[in-house]
Amino acid sequence: MKHRIVVLGAGYAGAYVAGTLARRLSPADTEITVVNAEPDFVQRLRLHQLAAGQEIEAPKLADVFAGTAIRLRVARVTAVDPERQVVAVADADADADVAGELGYDTLLYALGSHVADHGVPGVAEHAFHVTSRPAALRLRERLDSLSGRDGGGSVLVVGDGLTGIETATEIAESRPGLSVTLVARGELGAPLSAGARSHLRQACDRLDITVREHTSVEAVEATRALCADGTALAADATVWTAGFAVDPIAAAAGLQVTDDGRIVVDRTMRSLSHPNVYAAGDSVYTIGDNGRPLPMSCASAGFTGMQAMKAIVGSLTGSKTANVKLSYPGNHISLGRRDGILQMVDQEAQAKPKYVGGRKAARIKAGIVRMSLWTTSHPTFGLPKRKHRLAAAQNGAAARVAA
Repeated sequence: MKHRIVVLGAGYAGAYVAGTLARRLSPADTEITVVNAEPDFVQRLRLHQLAAGQEIEAPKLADVFAGTAIRLRVARVTAVDPERQVVAVADADADADVAGELGYDTLLYALGSHVADHGVPGVAEHAFHVTSRPAALRLRERLDSLSGRDGGGSVLVVGDGLTGIETATEIAESRPGLSVTLVARGELGAPLSAGARSHLRQACDRLDITVREHTSVEAVEATRALCADGTALAADATVWTAGFAVDPIAAAAGLQVTDDGRIVVDRTMRSLSHPNVYAAGDSVYTIGDNGRPLPMSCASAGFTGMQAMKAIVGSLTGSKTANVKLSYPGNHISLGRRDGILQMVDQEAQAKPKYVGGRKAARIKAGIVRMSLWTTSHPTFGLPKRKHRLAAAQNGAAARVAA
């Protein structure tokens, strides 16, 4: 019997791992199935651009995996049973909670994250977000309707992390007829160096973005947001960018997870509680080389995905698993299409004094985004003539290399 590898999620981490495993392991011994709720590869790094009105490429996963022997299942993951080694799935357009089960011998959990409402009343009902393609398109439709009004409309972006900053600046640049306000719980751009913070403020001034610092939103209504100090901020569209959360599927499965539901792993991205389960991307909790948890980010997805891939190949072929460098070099922030900030950090994850800003930073960020898309959507690049064979394709068994 072939060794069954199931990959949950086809974002930056899942798609990369699946495609690379298909390159490294022989299809004579392994069967790789990818489960994803959407048929397309979503460039999450660019969803704020999609919402602002730009056309963003979304390659079909069937085309991405063409020629790799990867089986694609477009479905929602509803549960994982690590004792029976099965995944429960429901077709994306099905009403039933469970439409079938997929058995696995090795599981890669890479379901990513979604918007976190932090229990704030009204967020789920009234706020928009940009953590999925359907959500970004929903916001885009709303912005289209506001742009058509006489005098425009008002957009309130709650949260001044990277997503909030990029969303506010992109909307302000792409739709100058709209009034954009960015709400920050503390000082705007607090994690950045002094120079980068100054550059960010200048960008907001240039784009006519109103910044409300030291402001906490405690409720969202259809046409306004209510703040802790008693003020109400009017908004025709409130965009919630105040953090991310993971699905409770891993916790419900009995996997060892953190308080926020991320899977706890060893240095190779292997679950501490279930050795045939690996995790990568936003779903994983892992400590970086600096002794601090890696943040949820595309960069972390790349590092953890590469480490999980190497560990799976090593486990199945009996080869040595090399450690991938687990670091977070810094923040790459776009401020519209012609401006940006590259802020590098030190080993303590603190901003270094120097930064890169302006068009140069924008070009570098655009290059990073293009490279991320190309790497993920070309899994057959460099396809080896000979792949690693498993000495014995059996459930959870390590095997020796037999090329």
